[in-house]
Amino acid sequence: MIFFRDTRLTLLAAMTLVLSAGFSAARAQAPEPPKQTPPAVTTPPDTPAPAASTPAPAAPAASSPAAETKPPETAPATPVPPKSADTPAPAPSTPPAAAQAPATPPADQKVQAADPFGEEVALTGRKVVTLKGKGDWDSAFETITSSLKALAMLLDKQGIKPAAPFLIVYTSTDDAGFTFQAQIPVDQDPKNLSKDMSIGTSPEGKTLKFVHHGSYDNMDNTYEAITNYLDDKKLEAKDTFIEEYVTDPLKTSEDKLVINVFVPLK
Repeated sequence: MIFFRDTRLTLLAAMTLVLSAGFSAARAQAPEPPKQTPPAVTTPPDTPAPAASTPAPAAPAASSPAAETKPPETAPATPVPPKSADTPAPAPSTPPAAAQAPATPPADQKVQAADPFGEEVALTGRKVVTLKGKGDWDSAFETITSSLKALAMLLDKQGIKPAAPFLIVYTSTDDAGFTFQAQIPVDQDPKNLSKDMSIGTSPEGKTLKFVHHGSYDNMDNTYEAITNYLDDKKLEAKDTFIEEYVTDPLKTSEDKLVINVFVPLK
């Protein structure tokens, strides 16, 4: 900025000289007005007195104080001091949310593992109250839930709570229907059993565990998958199988049933 200011002052000084010289020349050429003095004293026409004395004021114009005097300079901006080695570095900015590590899931949030299919499980026999029955495949679910309901009502009247999920043990099957035992595990012996009821022990031994989700009508798909699994593994099952109702079939909507299927092996 100092360079541009000095340049501008130089140009103004030069313009002042030019204008002053032009003005003096114009005065030299312009005729002076007639004076009232007598003719004897009048300066001869060829006397160049006015012209010789005219340039005298021009010289001071070039060196006049107005041309040489500089306007007061604007105070320079406060210089920014250089950073010293002791100056602490600015704190890093917070990274964007996308770059931050994912939040830790809550402690009570459990990751659900895949359901076992063909897992080896050794069943342990326990005390159960049992009701024998038979039915056909068209009304299989109504038949087994009716038997479980009869057992549950008996226990409820005596204030006995089930000790584990309900069981259905299929003792024989064919195309026409099936025979079964409805079982509810208990920790004490109920009284006043009907003639079709008894106290016994649930199945035990080596089995393979499979899991079914959904309605009982879709159990055919699960059992077909079980049959294919046994054929692929070249395993031979006993002529029976056990269904453990993880969800209460008397209170749960049929399409939300969860049933563990245990297949005893020979």
